[in-house]
Order: sequence, then C-alpha cells, then structure tokens
Amino acid sequence: MNPDLALLQSYPFEKLAKLKQGITPPGDLEHIALSVGEPKHPTPPMITDALLKHLHTLGQYPTTRGLDLLRQSIANWLSQRFDIKLDALNINTNILPVSGTREALFSFAQCVIQRSSKALVAMPNPFYQIYEGAALLAGATPYFINCDADHLYLPDYNSVDEDSWKKCQLLYICNPGNPSGATHSEEQLKQLIELAHRYDFIIAADECYSEIYTENQNTPLGLLEISEKIGNRDFSRCVVFHSLSKRSNAPGLRSGFVAGDASILNNYFKYRTYHGCTMSTPTQHASIAAWSDEQHVIQNRLQYTQKFNDVLSVLGDSLDVKAPDAGFYLWAKTPLSDIEFAKKLYAEKNITVLPGQYLARDTANGNPGLNHVRMALGAPVDECLDAAHRIKQFINTL
Repeated sequence: MNPDLALLQSYPFEKLAKLKQGITPPGDLEHIALSVGEPKHPTPPMITDALLKHLHTLGQYPTTRGLDLLRQSIANWLSQRFDIKLDALNINTNILPVSGTREALFSFAQCVIQRSSKALVAMPNPFYQIYEGAALLAGATPYFINCDADHLYLPDYNSVDEDSWKKCQLLYICNPGNPSGATHSEEQLKQLIELAHRYDFIIAADECYSEIYTENQNTPLGLLEISEKIGNRDFSRCVVFHSLSKRSNAPGLRSGFVAGDASILNNYFKYRTYHGCTMSTPTQHASIAAWSDEQHVIQNRLQYTQKFNDVLSVLGDSLDVKAPDAGFYLWAKTPLSDIEFAKKLYAEKNITVLPGQYLARDTANGNPGLNHVRMALGAPVDECLDAAHRIKQFINTL
C-alpha cells in the first residue's frame, strides 16, 4: 500500500460520528443536521429535464475535454459573471470540465507537484480536508496559514516567511472561505498573483461558494478577473475551480470545471486522460442547461438571504456569530469548547453541528478552529429557524 495513506487523518464527519456515539438525543425532537455542507433546495427542473432528455447518449464514451457546447457555456458564464473578456477564454485551452471540484482539487495536486522532500502546499487553516489529503498523497508537506478573528478569518499571508514561499509549489485558496465565508479583497488577490510569479508557485482557487451571497453584499471577486485586470492576461499560474453543487443545488450531478493558465491545463488534461473521471454525456448536457441559466441562482440566493436573516435574528443576541461575506455557513464562537458544545447540543436538542477543531490543524500559533462550530444553512427555511430557536434555548441553559 502507499505509505502516505497512513498520514491521512480521519475525515471530520468520521470524528463527528465517533463523538456522538453513546449519546441518545431527545426522541420528541426531530434531528436537524447543520453539520454537512449539502444544499437541500430542490434541483432545478431544467437540469433534470436535460439529463433525462440525453440518456440515449449513455451508449457513447465521453471525451476528456468534454463537449464544445459545454465549454462554450462555461466560457460565457465566466465572462458574464466575472467581467472577463470572452476572447480571453479559449474553450480548447483555458477550460476543462471535471466531475465535481472535489476530485479535481485532489487530482490537480497529483499532477502539478514535483515530488521532493522540500515541496510545500500552502492552504488556509481551517480548510476543506481535500487540500491536505491532496498534498500528502502528492508527496508534499501541508503548510497551514491560520485564519483567525484578528484577520477577519482570512489567511494571514504576511505571516508566511520567505523560505516557505520559496518551497511552496501550490497554494490552495478558498474564496469564499469554508467554513467562515470570508472573501478575499482585490488587493489580497493581487498580492497572491504577485507572490506566485515571484516565487514560482501555482494558485488553485476554490471558488465553489462564489454564487451564494445575499443581495446587500458585495459579489465575491474571482481570481481570473483580477488576473486579467492587472495585466496577467494569460492567467499565468492561476487556476480556478467551480461547481454546480452549491450554485445549482445539484451535488449529486458531480459537475464542475477548472479554468485558467493554458499551459498548466494542458498538462492537467494529459493527466486526466489517464486519471479518468470523465463527465458522462447526459451530465454534460444537464450542465449546459445549468451554466446557461441565472434565474434559478438568483432564486437560490433569495432563499439563503431569508435563512440568514431569520436565523441571525434569533441567535444574534445569544451567540457570537455574524453573517458571512458569502457561502451558506455560520462560523460561530462557542461559549464553551467546541467539542463540548457539539456534544451537549446534540444530547439536549438533537442538533448536529461540526466542531471547528475538526476542520483545522494545530500549529505553532494555535488551532484556529478551537471554540468555533460550523453550522450549514443548507436545509429549508423552517428547519433552519427551528434549529436557531433550539440553539438559543440551549445556550440560555449554560
């Protein structure tokens, strides 16, 4: 077996299941799971209709590069959403469909890392666990950049020493962040692009939550739009990852794309011809329908806006939490340890939240996930509001 497998930690939900073992929650309260980042809004009919309409194409092998029409619909969306000139996006070289960003974020590291004992993969802390697993199985060492309240829950890039930047081969950024929902500013993205060129590393921008924000918030910026804006028009060292899971309430479709630096994507395309994970043709047609429609995304945002407003109106005076810049998570400070908070909340109110330390790692400067919990507002409005009232009742008993 690959010895690097022994370096992988248990996934957060495995740790959570172990934490809940032996606890019997109240039987008169229906369980509410705020732990999993899965949207529970209905998948738009246009997506399922397109999928069913093209089931006859299951008799064909799909190509690694995907349908021209899919890549063109992605280019159109990127151009409109991020104000990128359409002619800057070559559908044959700058865009590659993937079977969900989870597999792409993982396999990308296997493709781009030059194995050496000194290779670093930098990432936010807390983080999406795939980043760490991808780094370890690519033979690199994860380098954690803490995201704490003092830095608005964004990575403190200025804390990274020059020697670490020199060893860095890949930087994962999550924008908007998981779990905090914090978004990078234009200046921060400019800084990262400059650092990538100075120290010769690649930026992998996970932008999967970019389409979930309330109408009174600023639209999250994208790495490619800032790249073009500052004159890096070939998107050198910049690659973005997008998905339909959150944007279009289709996590089971397993559809997304990567876009950016053509020279990097050319090698990643070569890797994927062996790696597999090619998107099925019916899924590609369903994805075309999704990327070509914005109305369902707007309606989706309205539901999240209502949920954040309703939940925060209940919890705002009893829990240290505020609306995120974007995304559908609340990253709340807890009045006791995050582990104890999660255990007692489940035991007394039959609500599952994810302890923050399960999403983070210990560093010389502490564990930024300690005494925080992540609450996903993916469930319907009524269920989220019910959870908020139960959590408030629970806090009032502490």
